[in-house]
Amino acid sequence: MKESFYMSNNVVVLDFSSEYFQNVQELVSSNGFKVFIERYFKDLAINDINMFSWLTNNRSLDEMVKDVVKLTKSLLVLDVDDIFNNEYDQINRIKALYIVENAYNFWRRKQRFSYINVSTNKLSFTSFMELDSKFNQLVLNLYRSCEEKLQGYSNKVYRQLQAGTNASFVVKKYRFQLANKYSFLKNVLFVNTVMLRTPIIFHSESNKRVGTFQQLQQFPVNPASFSSQNWFCYPCFVGKLLCYVYFHRDYCPSGIFLSNLFEMATEQQCANRKCDLICFFGNPDAKKDCGFYYDNENDIYIADIKADYKIEYFGYIKKAILTVHNLMMLNRGKLPIHGSMINILFRNGLKKSVVFVGDSGAGKSETIETVKKISNQQISDHTISKIEIVFDDMGCLFEKEGSIYANGTETGAFVRLDDLDKLTAYRDLERNIFINPQKENARVIQPVSSYDLITADHKVDMVLYANNYQNEVGIKHFTDYKQAIECFKQGKRIAKNTTQETGLTSTYFANPFGPMQMQQQCDPIIERMFKKMIADGIFVGEIYTNLATDNPNGIVESASELLQMLKADKK
Repeated sequence: MKESFYMSNNVVVLDFSSEYFQNVQELVSSNGFKVFIERYFKDLAINDINMFSWLTNNRSLDEMVKDVVKLTKSLLVLDVDDIFNNEYDQINRIKALYIVENAYNFWRRKQRFSYINVSTNKLSFTSFMELDSKFNQLVLNLYRSCEEKLQGYSNKVYRQLQAGTNASFVVKKYRFQLANKYSFLKNVLFVNTVMLRTPIIFHSESNKRVGTFQQLQQFPVNPASFSSQNWFCYPCFVGKLLCYVYFHRDYCPSGIFLSNLFEMATEQQCANRKCDLICFFGNPDAKKDCGFYYDNENDIYIADIKADYKIEYFGYIKKAILTVHNLMMLNRGKLPIHGSMINILFRNGLKKSVVFVGDSGAGKSETIETVKKISNQQISDHTISKIEIVFDDMGCLFEKEGSIYANGTETGAFVRLDDLDKLTAYRDLERNIFINPQKENARVIQPVSSYDLITADHKVDMVLYANNYQNEVGIKHFTDYKQAIECFKQGKRIAKNTTQETGLTSTYFANPFGPMQMQQQCDPIIERMFKKMIADGIFVGEIYTNLATDNPNGIVESASELLQMLKADKK
């Protein structure tokens, strides 16, 4: 049975099914409050030993925890002068005020989540939001009551901060279709509904991905040591593939933040079909940092990410999921694209679908944002009616009815703040999750498209490689499929500090998430696709984004040329 209050590293998980607090007195009397105060003092002992010594005055940790709990209860019912009636109290008023302020800040620095298990609880699906909101107010009331009594006056300004949790979710035991070898997963609770208190700012210790995904020869999880009480499952669609993402509760932020990126699968959808992909995120028994395994018998690709502080960076869980998606696409004869795609709809009824290909930091998302920004002027003069983002990071090309089509994988985007227009991330501020906004490679997870749009089959008109390293502007056209393949397969770009790579790098087909690991399988698919595109008159070329050059206006000039080309093409 999961604890009602779980705290590990930067994560707090509250099980409201097991314990809920009707008032601040119940909150302060709970075992969770005691655990929290203990963790606060332990953290202080590590990070500020002088302050810890001053506060504890050589008393044991257990004694101090008991004193703080007792003091907090007293502050809720007694006058402050009745509590501090002499200057020799073990915790005097000055120390008490410091503890209240500092412990509250310590709490708010954590990523805090609550959940309700509706499999064992009669609460309605809407009640979890009401309970979470009430908990938020309880924490705020507790802090303010103690603070104002200790400082001796009421506050002049009140800020309605998210003092309770960052997110809340409903979990449920699902019926799902998996072979007997996966029976050890049957008791893991599935995420059914999510409530995010956006905007969320998440600070992770690491801020980039390191290493590549390696193929595993053995099933990555030991069923004997797998404890279902430590895990949740986020069921989602990656494109049209059903994926079960099992995440350890230590990594709740990554697991729950997926709801801003991938379409959640319903209970009925999980019951009626076999999953295509599985991801184990935060596996303490993993043999490699980032691995993948193919269960040939059941036709399932499995991603496995080892438990480590560095995987707090959201890029690990996202790319693990996309890697196994891409591997399955290769198995089905489709070509995974590390890139982005937009549909540009003109007022005259013309529609153009453009695919951008490039590795991390090449300028895929940035080009789309620049096109959108420029097109606002076009919209005002009635040239362009709308721009749709089909996918922002990963999709696939495939043949259908004699033509080349594409579709995507994600309903959201995980993009760099550094290279985007300043208004982009803040345009829909209240819907976004910010990752380390104070650091280089700052990111935002934001909803972008509908699931119906990204999974529809879109006929391709143009495919462009995003070149961020050459100080040129505009677009280069390839008429020879071999030249096009050479450019795309080299996958050159100057790294933008999004991974451990630096300088000018080269990655097979700009896609280290599947194609790089399966080059022999991917080569014939690339040749077939590019031959077909050139033969069919699909424009295949290279767009100069200038993200790594000293020409900040280069991307604007290139995006402008792209729009002019598309408007001029009447087909």
